[in-house]
This record gives sequence, structure tokens and C-alpha cells, in this order.
Amino acid sequence: MEYQFIRDPITGFKVKISDEQALIARWLNEELDKSEVADLIVRCNAMTRGQKAWVRLGNEIRFTLSTDEALFEAHALFQEGDDISQYADDALELDEHGLVAGCGFEDFVELLTAWQQFITGR
Repeated sequence: MEYQFIRDPITGFKVKISDEQALIARWLNEELDKSEVADLIVRCNAMTRGQKAWVRLGNEIRFTLSTDEALFEAHALFQEGDDISQYADDALELDEHGLVAGCGFEDFVELLTAWQQFITGR
């Protein structure tokens, strides 16, 4: 996974990731508080020792961590109140691009560790 860390004097620390995995960057930038990164790394280490999958519901993104992958899903995927069939005549449909992203567990741990080092200056 390719990513780039940015230190912006106005907006603070940011990460940029490819378009296919932009939801991961959005989760790191907007949903995960900087103070939670170390705890999440500890949780990742516990997962390698047999802890079960873990789900964290954020404001806009659901994060699921297992020993196989890290999966990010926008809450918009789970909206049942909207009947999109009424828009069928307009040829509109739900575009899932940008609403789901995932990466392997090892890649996620590597990203998270690098992110922690970047934001703490270590």
C-alpha cells in the first residue's frame, strides 16, 4: 500500500492514500483520534495472539479488524430508509466507489505504526 504523510501547519497531520483506499485515509484523518493510535497498535498485537475480530463504529465509517484484514465501510452503505428504486427511471444507482476499502492485516499494522511514528515525531 502506498501512502504519503503530510504535516500541514493549518490542518495538522494528514495521510494521503490512493483513490481505491481513500476511505482508509479519511478514517485516519477524521475518525481516529491521534491519542487512540497507540491503543490500536496494542489491539493489533493482541489479535496476533488469538483475539477475535473487532468492530469500531465511528461517526461515518465502520472499521472491522481481523487477523486477515482491516475493512472500512461508510455508514452510507447501510442506509435502509432510502428507497433508491424510486430513482430507477433516472438511471441512478448507489455508487459504492469510495464507500468501501480494505487492506491486509500486516499492511494495516505497518501503516498504523508508520502513522504513529509520524504524528509523534519518533
